Amino acid sequence: MRFDSYHPTINAIYFVSVILCSICFRQPVYLALSFCCAMCYLTKLRGGKGLAFSLALLPFAALFALWYGFYHHFGVTVLRQNCIGNAITLESLLCGLTIGMTAAAVLVWLGCMHTIFTADKVVYLFGRLSPRLSLFLSILLRMVPRIRTQAKRINNAQRALGRGSDQGNILQRLYHCLRITSILITWLIESLVTSSESMRCRGYTLRGRTAFSLYRFDNRDRTLVVIFFACLTVLFMAFLLDQTSIRFDPAIIMTPVTSVSCLFYGVYAVFCLLPMILQTAGEYRFARLRAQMEQ
Repeated sequence: MRFDSYHPTINAIYFVSVILCSICFRQPVYLALSFCCAMCYLTKLRGGKGLAFSLALLPFAALFALWYGFYHHFGVTVLRQNCIGNAITLESLLCGLTIGMTAAAVLVWLGCMHTIFTADKVVYLFGRLSPRLSLFLSILLRMVPRIRTQAKRINNAQRALGRGSDQGNILQRLYHCLRITSILITWLIESLVTSSESMRCRGYTLRGRTAFSLYRFDNRDRTLVVIFFACLTVLFMAFLLDQTSIRFDPAIIMTPVTSVSCLFYGVYAVFCLLPMILQTAGEYRFARLRAQMEQ
């Protein structure tokens, strides 16, 4: 019942939809729901690393808001003058913060997507449409953890020679880091060439090639698709009723919050939390069945 156990097409539909909603819905409530739900789900998937990654994006969003407000001067609520005499307005700061939080929410959702989408799912989705694109994406996804592991190995080997990234003075450490980076890039190029040649020799790019997979679109997947499109239909109604937008020039203009708005907020929260609910329910069910077997 976990979300990653569903059909890859279901995973693709959900993440494409939620990322598009995060980009298009600029209203503060929708933006906060998107970021908070994405942060909770990434924390559920990766633990403390996911939480640290999500929280680390907040200072960058705040810095972008300050930069945006410093160089853009629209709005009627003047807060103060900058060093060259231009006005810093509340509207420009909030607009910059909205853009920064939108980018942060999208990055967190992409982190969740990277965790859920394994190489076999990428091969399954793109194998028949474009074997070359499928090969490229599968190699790229596989290379991300391998680069991290190989960098640690190279650093440990160089440390044994007294050339580690944390050995010597500042200039020597910089030189050692450049040496490690050069070795890592050389290994990466050789590994990519070897992988591509190996897959080409296996006939990976031949037309009409099929790939073995264990995925089957069953009634459980159909039920989840119906729930997805029901939520998206309600959210599309909110978009048509101008409930998801906000304007900052010349003043902050937003549709008043009503009971119908609260209904839209609830549907969007359910839509964003649905993968985490499925993940939690699946883990609880597995733990309960395991406890029954041990009795």
